[in-house]
Amino acid sequence: MVSKKVLIVYAHQSSGSFNSAAKDAAVEVLTAKGCAVEVSDLYAMTFKATATAEDITGKVKNADHFCYGEETKLAWEAGKLTADISEEQRKLTEADLVIFQFPMYWFTVPAIMKGWMDRVLTLGFAFTHEKRYSQGIFKDKKAMLSFTTGSQESMFSANGINGDMNVTLWPLQNGILHYCGFQVLAPQIFWAPSHVSSEARGTMLEGWRTRMQGLLGENPLAFTPLDCFDGEKGYQLKPEVHEKHAAKEFGLTVGIHLGKALPPNNQMKAGV
Repeated sequence: MVSKKVLIVYAHQSSGSFNSAAKDAAVEVLTAKGCAVEVSDLYAMTFKATATAEDITGKVKNADHFCYGEETKLAWEAGKLTADISEEQRKLTEADLVIFQFPMYWFTVPAIMKGWMDRVLTLGFAFTHEKRYSQGIFKDKKAMLSFTTGSQESMFSANGINGDMNVTLWPLQNGILHYCGFQVLAPQIFWAPSHVSSEARGTMLEGWRTRMQGLLGENPLAFTPLDCFDGEKGYQLKPEVHEKHAAKEFGLTVGIHLGKALPPNNQMKAGV
């Protein structure tokens, strides 16, 4: 059996943090299972967060009206992206599973990790107009978010002050990961570790270790396939798909809810 390759994209400045412990646990368990694990420690790498023309070596096509997406696509095709981007793309190309490990900042990833996504997931390399969502370039790869929150779980509920975590996760899991074709595994959420006892944090890590024993065999989250939408009509849901779900209580997904109640845990548990 060929060894699976795992890339951990890690964003925390402190080696004494819970995120660091979660990252170390992943490296330890997955390596013990025979996986080849590579870590991109973004802060240690002083990874550049801003997507700019400096990401391209040599001349650009249109310096007067610089379009990052189109210019980096051309640079990727010509092998003219900067070395830091090319190296991360190499890691991603080789990986069977990508784990993003981070503390949630302002309901999303830290800027340095968003910069990794902006710069590494270039047009052409990670997606094209034809190859996205269920037909995406990375449809044979898995990806997941593993993160800590500053708020308690109750605050991220449908009745909580922060709102439903399923809604918070939709732009990241659907709009970035699934958009590039990844099979998105259910997120690993460590709820407010800084506000619980060391024993409780230990229990969280043990839960993560246990999950990783079968992580590569998990079913991904459910998203509506690309062929359910009519590309000639603005990628609207096809009438027959809409009709099929007309009598159902819930919408298809968090984002494609059809004006109905959101399907519970659609962005939190596999196959929902």
